[in-house]
Amino acid sequence: MRILFIGDIVGRHGREAVKKILPKLIKKEEIDFVIANGENLAHGKGMTEKTYKEMVDAGIDCFTSGNHIWAKKEFVPFLEDKNVKVLRPANYPPNNPGRGYEIFEVGTSKLAVINLMGRIFFPVDLDCPFRKLDETLKEIGELPTVVDFHAEATSEKRAFGFYAQKRVSAVLCTHTHIPSADEEILGQRTAYISDVGMVGPHDSVLGVEKELIIKKFLDQILTRHEIAEGEVEFNAALLEIDREGKAKSIERVREFVTN
Repeated sequence: MRILFIGDIVGRHGREAVKKILPKLIKKEEIDFVIANGENLAHGKGMTEKTYKEMVDAGIDCFTSGNHIWAKKEFVPFLEDKNVKVLRPANYPPNNPGRGYEIFEVGTSKLAVINLMGRIFFPVDLDCPFRKLDETLKEIGELPTVVDFHAEATSEKRAFGFYAQKRVSAVLCTHTHIPSADEEILGQRTAYISDVGMVGPHDSVLGVEKELIIKKFLDQILTRHEIAEGEVEFNAALLEIDREGKAKSIERVREFVTN
């Protein structure tokens, strides 16, 4: 299987870049399945039914998310709909809407996708993602499995990668929006990268107007985030996984689009 995992898609500019790049990339790289982190689709926070459908039409098969998935309250009920292929982190309390993993048919093979979230630097009290991975893998069984580990601290990401190695096909980390250059195969089986990066304005701070963030650091007063303008960077990871779930390769994809 050839799988493309797209980093956090930020706002309208990110969505437009996906629509320009993804169809050509699917054809060029003969991609079988596309996953994307969609928690920033709607103006940088949350998803809407419209933005979800827009990205499905562009070629995305499954969405993972993170702490911002709850930002658009009108979308939260859709997380319960099995036809809406959006996951929320599995280690949120179990009474929350939605599901933390799903198994997909990819040609004649099956692929499990798990969404988990780290705990360091997040103001929420989540279950342990390490133990939640153990629980989830018992339910899934031995299938090719891709994990989106949505976390802030690189130490937690790296530790989780080593914890999951040889048990999953890939641990692809998201949330910080900055692509890391540490892609590798752990334990000769598990593709890993500390952050896939984002699809959003390059001349920005994590997709937001840089002047607003600089002012926030200077004044220590919260301000409304506005998505930056200008050239957009498209960051993704391209994986090749065999039928037994062993990652054969991981390659960073980075392209730039002028809106």
